[in-house]
Amino acid sequence: MRSAGRTELIEGLKQVREQTLQWVAYLQPEQWQVPYLGTINPPLWEIGHIGWFQEYWCLRWRPQAAPAACLLPEGDNWFDSRSIDHPTRWALPQANHGQIRDYLAETLERTIDGLKRAPESPDGLYFYRLALFHEQMHVEALAYTWQTLGIRLGIHSGLGSPLPALKPLALLDPPQPVGQCTWRLGSSAQESFVFDNEKWAFDVEVPAFEIASEPISNALYLKFVLDCGYSNPQFWEVDYFSQMTREGRRLPRYWREQNGQYERQRFGVWEALPALEPVMHVSAFEAQAYAQWAGLRLPTETEWEIAAHTLGEFEWGNSVWEWTASPFEPFAGFRPDPYAEYSQTSFGNTRVVRGGSYLTPRPLVHPKFRNFFEPTRNDLFVGFRTARSISE
Repeated sequence: MRSAGRTELIEGLKQVREQTLQWVAYLQPEQWQVPYLGTINPPLWEIGHIGWFQEYWCLRWRPQAAPAACLLPEGDNWFDSRSIDHPTRWALPQANHGQIRDYLAETLERTIDGLKRAPESPDGLYFYRLALFHEQMHVEALAYTWQTLGIRLGIHSGLGSPLPALKPLALLDPPQPVGQCTWRLGSSAQESFVFDNEKWAFDVEVPAFEIASEPISNALYLKFVLDCGYSNPQFWEVDYFSQMTREGRRLPRYWREQNGQYERQRFGVWEALPALEPVMHVSAFEAQAYAQWAGLRLPTETEWEIAAHTLGEFEWGNSVWEWTASPFEPFAGFRPDPYAEYSQTSFGNTRVVRGGSYLTPRPLVHPKFRNFFEPTRNDLFVGFRTARSISE
């Protein structure tokens, strides 16, 4: 979709809107009211923001003038994430469900009409691509929100579950070596669409390393748990270990032990821990602790990108996002795109995440895509793989 033309983009915008509406169809009326949590948004605000973002950037934004008026009279006061801080989103006198659904339908229709007339060029299609990717990000955000809230899928809606089957890990062994090389990290100006944090490509000298062919499995992570990994401070970042100790945490989020057997919760349902699925819903600090316990480390984002591009047996993008060892920082010469808040407000306080999860809409999965989250987050569909430096 980064290089998609008008026809493909129109179909993509329609498809992702269907995905958005399918996720909210799982909610019963009382479930639209959710408790305040710092990691989620109220569902009505989330979908209203999707429509607002699409309208603002595709229909209203003017580079040298004030934006046109919002179709929703109070839309800017309700759904502009740049000015509406997170706690306030629970207290806004928002429109009702019918208004928001009508707003979503109208903004999509007008966006498609505008897209049909847009120049078939990177600049002409830029904001339509941006709106598409933005909504795809929020589709996955709805998925982890439902996971956080324990919403059971397909129980009331009659839609059935949207969950694809996770392909079992093959437990490929040994890890794959990569020789010392020069790698071009980031994206080039010749590409049709790039996110601002990928600008611009530059050469990185990379020493030889080995990297696991697959993410770490539940079975391997369980060995760390059973070896008292959560009670041994030598593997952990000090403040995070202190927090875990205060909270009494000895397992990943959504795991539990029942009569000597381990289970995990997925969308409100407890089930036997699937040994050959990748571990997920772990923080970067949990990933680091496992790697240290195993005598390894997390790969840098450059190492991960090299492997994704060059190694034949390197499974990525269809199970879990993957923590890297790299802080999320701007590349040299970074300049924000018009949606300036996308990247620069997160530089320095988040960690680079690569790949894609089994619930990430496919067009968003790209080997250059630099996702980013706070390293303490353990609510996301994020896992990790390991690496180590080698001497040639």
